[in-house]
Parts: sequence; structure tokens; C-alpha cells
Amino acid sequence: MTGSNAQQKSPPAEVLVFIDLSSGELDDAGKGILSEASRLAKTLDSAWSAVAFAGAESDALQELAPYGTPGVTLIEAGPGAADSIEAQGQLLALAADELGAKVVLLPHNDLGGSLAPLLASKLQAALFTEAIGYDGEDDGLKIMRQVLGAQVAESKLWDQSVSLVLTMNPRVLSAVVLPSMQRSELKTNTWSPSAAVASGPSRVVERIPPDPQTVDVTEAEVMVSVGLGCNEQGFEQVKELTRLLNASLGVTRPVYDLGYAEFERMVGQTGKTVAPRFYLALGISGSMHHLGGIKDSKKVVSVNIDSKVPIFPNSDEGFVADLRDVLPLLIERVKSATGGTA
Repeated sequence: MTGSNAQQKSPPAEVLVFIDLSSGELDDAGKGILSEASRLAKTLDSAWSAVAFAGAESDALQELAPYGTPGVTLIEAGPGAADSIEAQGQLLALAADELGAKVVLLPHNDLGGSLAPLLASKLQAALFTEAIGYDGEDDGLKIMRQVLGAQVAESKLWDQSVSLVLTMNPRVLSAVVLPSMQRSELKTNTWSPSAAVASGPSRVVERIPPDPQTVDVTEAEVMVSVGLGCNEQGFEQVKELTRLLNASLGVTRPVYDLGYAEFERMVGQTGKTVAPRFYLALGISGSMHHLGGIKDSKKVVSVNIDSKVPIFPNSDEGFVADLRDVLPLLIERVKSATGGTA
């Protein structure tokens, strides 16, 4: 169709995904957001690439290749930028603009959640945070977010006439390399701003690793949870096990009702929904409410004396055993492996 009134289809969006390599390796959030970038680019019929701050080891960069990452731009940040969210936001915005990105994709973790509004402001872009999914439409995306527990809200928020900053809920990110992903010959290039970037009014003065014993269960990476199949003596052994494993403790509603643990430790739809990398369920039968609270866990292993409880069909591995026999042996094995200290 030609003529002055002809509608022009928007050009395909360019997807730029931010990867945090400050720890020297690609973490699960980084792996998951790479998978999501590949999926989003296919949805938008678009090219995609990654961006990270310079300084990462070459081994860390090569971890991007199995996910089919076409290339990565390394931002040469000036001194002090690593300790300034404002500076990082400005640098990312400048790089995204120069690279022609229409969508900037980040995981909604501490760093991604802090950078996203700064990026949206600098790029004058639409902002959508904590997405759990999206569908392609003729002129953009219909994006979904979880609200009020299990309910899902859909928003036709974005069309390709404007830029978008999009963060994905970490619960929906998977670090698995899918068979459809073809390993790439990763191409790297560097980018630096034409002028110095101000560090902003705030800076990071100290980084303190999270303590699994006190971290919110929604943020736990490894969890040991206990149900009514464990008596009070066994519960004390479970607490010792979590200390030895440097894991987080969770409980079911009946255990909370007994007063063994505070509400913040309760896992399930009436408590807190969790998504750890590893979830060990001890003496938990697996009510509908509890299973709904752990469904996003990457791997579930359960131990119960009753072979017919519902937790077993919902576990990756299950063992029929008496916790009174298992816990002392497990604690001794862990002590042997760790030198007997937490």
C-alpha cells in the first residue's frame, strides 16, 4: 500500500538485556534473563544482545554462550561507578540509546529493580516491573503481572512506537539451557561514554552477604522445611541441620500453630510463597495450600513416613523413612562433610 495515508508497520524492536557479572560469574538470575531475552526477541521478531559492566573475567563471559547470546557490550564505567546506582543507571541509559535498544530487559532483583526506574526516566521509556509473562501483538506486547496471590493481571501497556524498560519476576526465570538454544560464538565489544558521568548523591559503602538464617524465605536459595511429621525434638535437629547447611528454615501452618516458629517462616498460600533452588520437605504431607506455596521451587526433595502423602507426586525425589532415624544420620553426614561447624 502506498500514499500519504498508508499505515507503516513499526520496525522490529531491538532487545538489550542487562547482565550483572560483578560477582565474577553468571548467577541464576543472569542465566534466566538470558533465556528470557531470547524468548522475547523471538516474540518481537527482533535481534537481541547483552550488556554488562566491564571487568568481568573471560570465563564469566563465556557462560553467556550456551544461551545463544549473539554479543555482549561491555560498558567502561569510570571509578566509583560500581558503588553508585545513579551512575550505573546513567551509563546503561546512554549505552542503550546509542545501541538503538527499544527494549531494555532486566531481572527484578535488588539491582535490576533499582536500575529500572532510572533507565525509564533517562530514556523517557515506558516501565513495567515484575512481569511474569507476555504475549506478542501486532503493535507490541500484552504483559502480565501476578496480583492478589494467584490472580494474573494483563496490561496492553506497550507498543513499539516508544521504548520499554521491562523487569521480569525472578520466580519465572529458568537457568536451564533449552535444546532449542544454539551455542553462540560470543562477540564482545566495549563502550564508554563521551563525557564523565556523575556518581549521584548516594553510594554503596558496604556489601553484606545475606544470612540464610535470617533472610526472608521468599529470597531463600536453599530451604529446609518441616511439617507435623516432625516432633519438637526433631524440630531442634532440623534447626541444627539448617545451620550446618547454611540454609533457610521453613515451616507448615500446623507447625506455626504449635508455636515452634514465627509467622515469617511459614511457607504456603496462607504464609509465604517461595522459589528456592532446592527445597527439602521433612515430615510434610503436602496440603493443597502448601504445594501452592512451593510450586516454583527448582527442585523438591521430600522425606515422609507415609508413602501415600500428596507431597511425593509433587517432588523431584521422595524417600519413605522415619525422621527419627533419618535426622541424626543426616546431621552426622553433614558434620563430617563440613568439619562439624555451621
